[in-house]
Amino acid sequence: QVQLVESGGGSVQAGGSLRLSCVASGYTASRYYMGWFRQAPGKEREAVAAIYSGGGRIDYTDSVKGRFTISQDNAKNTVYLQMNRLKPEDTATYYCAAGGWGLMVQNYNYWGQGTQVTVSS
Repeated sequence: QVQLVESGGGSVQAGGSLRLSCVASGYTASRYYMGWFRQAPGKEREAVAAIYSGGGRIDYTDSVKGRFTISQDNAKNTVYLQMNRLKPEDTATYYCAAGGWGLMVQNYNYWGQGTQVTVSS
């Protein structure tokens, strides 16, 4: 059974940083894609970043390029999202996902419970 547990969310001021973590169990993160997605109130869930360490592939949505970094610790079966220079529009619930590929929400089968990120101006 695949389980994804996110942590690291919180409230920061614009320009600040947060680091999200996602620990996977029942799933070997290094062999497949892992992704971060987010959903703001009243909006659809959207992709943030995805990583496939086995294939050396990393993808970002345009709005976070240069500010966010996705990485992976295979020994800990954990994926991270380092978020720098946060903006109020980054406010959302952030979800870790597995069992899919790329940056398409509908491609992923497994989801964590989400962690809230709030950025104040």
